[in-house]
Amino acid sequence: MRTVVIFAAGSRGDVQPCLALGRALLRRGDTVRILASVRYRRLIAEAGLDLHPLPVDPAEIIESAEGQELLAGRRNPVAFIRRMDRVLRPCIMPMLEETQVGAKGADLVLAPTLCFLGVHLSQYLQVPHAVIHFQPSQPTKAFPHPFAPAARMLGGVGNRLSFGAVDLGSWMVFRRFVNTWRRESLGLPELSLSAPFRQVRQARVLCAFSPTVVPRPSDWGPNVHVTGFWHHDQPLWKPSRRLLAFLAAGPPPVYVGFGSMKTGDPEATDALVRTALRRANLRGVLPGDPATSEDDILVVGDTPHDWLFPRMAAVVHHGGAGTTASVLRAGRPSLICPFFGDQPYWAARVHELGAGPAPLPVRELTVAALAQRLQALTRHASYAEAARRLGRALEAEDGTARACQVLDQYGVGPE
Repeated sequence: MRTVVIFAAGSRGDVQPCLALGRALLRRGDTVRILASVRYRRLIAEAGLDLHPLPVDPAEIIESAEGQELLAGRRNPVAFIRRMDRVLRPCIMPMLEETQVGAKGADLVLAPTLCFLGVHLSQYLQVPHAVIHFQPSQPTKAFPHPFAPAARMLGGVGNRLSFGAVDLGSWMVFRRFVNTWRRESLGLPELSLSAPFRQVRQARVLCAFSPTVVPRPSDWGPNVHVTGFWHHDQPLWKPSRRLLAFLAAGPPPVYVGFGSMKTGDPEATDALVRTALRRANLRGVLPGDPATSEDDILVVGDTPHDWLFPRMAAVVHHGGAGTTASVLRAGRPSLICPFFGDQPYWAARVHELGAGPAPLPVRELTVAALAQRLQALTRHASYAEAARRLGRALEAEDGTARACQVLDQYGVGPE
């Protein structure tokens, strides 16, 4: 039996794929420890996995005044890096120290490229590691980094360089903290500006998305494996009578929710969404306080997407990787209103695959624009047919099983 440590500091959309992989590893005999925010304690316990809580909750950072200020500066790279440094400075060192504690005894470390944590823990523990990508973040000439779509205008060379630019910007923010941690806590030498890039590019990479949605570029090396999405279903969850009654009382509604993303005025956005749904003559399901439900709008609390989405006519969401995967797997068309990060990338992919209309960035959200997109989303049969086709393809994939096979190939399977 081996101990696998999975670093899962992120939103729920980042954590749930890690739980799916963790359950697959658990079934084959591994012990699995998840490093994540304590807010996911119940989800992790229900999955039968061990939690080592981290002191940093990205969702709380995003929702805070400092986080909103940080996001406001994302269009200016210099301002964004300065603000990120200020926001993260109080919490980065406690997170690194707790990561070190949580990783003790690991035989295998799985982590995203954030801070290049897999590299540092692998060197410290002298165990293998693998990189997790929730979006296509491996350098290629085929397309730019999802965080740098403008690089597409520079062609193949610009596309490839964009990946290094994104990683370099992140490393410039974290390098000072990480090198202090390496020197004072891990007993490792500091890393130069370029050292972690060489090491992480040579590591095995698990791409937790579908080749049906993101075809594998021909210039990715044999160490890069596109496994398929890692879906985490919650079979023990039971719907309320109110939800079942609402679904039975009329035609399938449209779900509208933006996950952990927040607009500048959530109350105004809620009113806008309700008005647009009514203008499009649609019933809706929204996340939030159930007490704010109306005859044609049901507001629900925590409801698993794998149960809810197949029962919707369509879904409007922010374009996070996890939510996008859930909608596609459910075989439902979607309208994506991206905020930032990789969300515009997934929005473009859904539209290019024919499973939804052109994206509606949240900064352009108005009643008229949303109502118009909702009408197209629910009345154009081509979107529904493309979504059903994609759903059937994704149902046939088993991304977590493929990821386990990849780890076995590298000699890191259970004893």
